[in-house]
Amino acid sequence: QVQLVESGGGLVQAGGSLRLSCAASGLTFSSYAMGWFRQPPGKERDVVATISRGSLNTYYADSVKDRFTISRDNAKNTVYLQMNSLKPEDTAVYYCAATPTSGWTVYTNPNRYTYWGQGTQATVSS
Repeated sequence: QVQLVESGGGLVQAGGSLRLSCAASGLTFSSYAMGWFRQPPGKERDVVATISRGSLNTYYADSVKDRFTISRDNAKNTVYLQMNSLKPEDTAVYYCAATPTSGWTVYTNPNRYTYWGQGTQATVSS
């Protein structure tokens, strides 16, 4: 049974930082591309950042470039999202997702992802 469990969300003031973690189990983690998505209140779920197998390639949404960093530790079956210089508009439920792949592609379409975590709330106050 595949499980993705996010942690690290919370309440932070604007300009602060949070580090999200997503621990995966029940899958061969190194064979999966991973992604972080977020859903603000009343809005659709959008891609934040994605990372390929072996960390060869990454993708960032324009709104988070130079502020957020995605990384993965295949030995720990964990993907991270370091979020710096947070803004109130970053407030959302953050989800991690996994999709099996044999290549080094990053995927930005949420429909491409097979497994999802339950989400973790990140709230940025002004």
